[in-house]
Amino acid sequence: MKRRFIVLAVLLLFVSPIMLMARGAQAPGEVVVAGVVFQEDQFMRLLSMGYQDAAREAGVRILLGNTANDQAREAELVNTYVAQNVAGLAIAPLNVATSLPVLQRASQSMMISITNTSTNEAPFIVGGYTSDNTNLGATAGEEAARYIRDNLGGRARIAILQFRSLLPEQSTERVNGFLEAVRRVNPNVEVVADQDAWLQDRAVQVAGDILTAQGGNVDVIFGANDGGTIGSVMAVRNAGLAGRTVVYGIDTGDQQLAMLRDADNILQAVAGQDPYTQGYNAMRVLIQAIQGGDYSQTRGRTIIVPGVSVSRSDPAGITAFERTLAERLSR
Repeated sequence: MKRRFIVLAVLLLFVSPIMLMARGAQAPGEVVVAGVVFQEDQFMRLLSMGYQDAAREAGVRILLGNTANDQAREAELVNTYVAQNVAGLAIAPLNVATSLPVLQRASQSMMISITNTSTNEAPFIVGGYTSDNTNLGATAGEEAARYIRDNLGGRARIAILQFRSLLPEQSTERVNGFLEAVRRVNPNVEVVADQDAWLQDRAVQVAGDILTAQGGNVDVIFGANDGGTIGSVMAVRNAGLAGRTVVYGIDTGDQQLAMLRDADNILQAVAGQDPYTQGYNAMRVLIQAIQGGDYSQTRGRTIIVPGVSVSRSDPAGITAFERTLAERLSR
């Protein structure tokens, strides 16, 4: 009997640590959070990297999810995290109307923060961070305002290429933000054309037609999205108006960055969203709330993350932007 007791004690001495390790992933007292995006593209990758960096800096374990633009998958993921006793969730919701009820129910079991969505209908969130289309347009407009003031004596004939028939609210906000920023400095500018053309090939044609109709007498073109910006630059180049007509636009993709470096001097500046900061701040405030910190300043609010401006007048800034982007995307 005594011998059997000794053997049992020895077995327990070795087995207990193994059993504790096997329980494993979530040790007692460990904080686990989740970060969710809704597709695989550069924007969402940077958003996810913001989540991860904030969690790593706080010493918190993070689970990553992707809803793949599927509302049912989103609800499934949220419910799974609740079942796993995840302490908090930072998420880019697919749809305010359908996503928020699911998140509100989940908020009874865990903390919630949101990204890439602006809403005043989520008092249950610890905070939210998003971009704003008016601010995005204004970021490009501020660059254009300086150019018009310094190079054109405060007067300019402006053409607009937008995507109003595709996404009317978003397009209108960007254009209004741009024009308001320009007119704040230069009240005498004139809009000589305002048309829809959001796909690159179509934008080349529409911008070209505007330049022809105006006899080349257009000082500035504003492209309210990626395709409108690139197409406008190509149209100015095709019309032989480099040095006469300049372009400002939205989105900071590889083509725009190359055009900012081009010696033709057509594209002057672009404004882009900052998904990394959205993700980082949303995860930071989430962890702060989980750890008992004060989040009264962000509770129930979505906070605007300013647009990022990349300008021809700041070549060092272009290089720094490209380097940072490459470093983040190479992980």
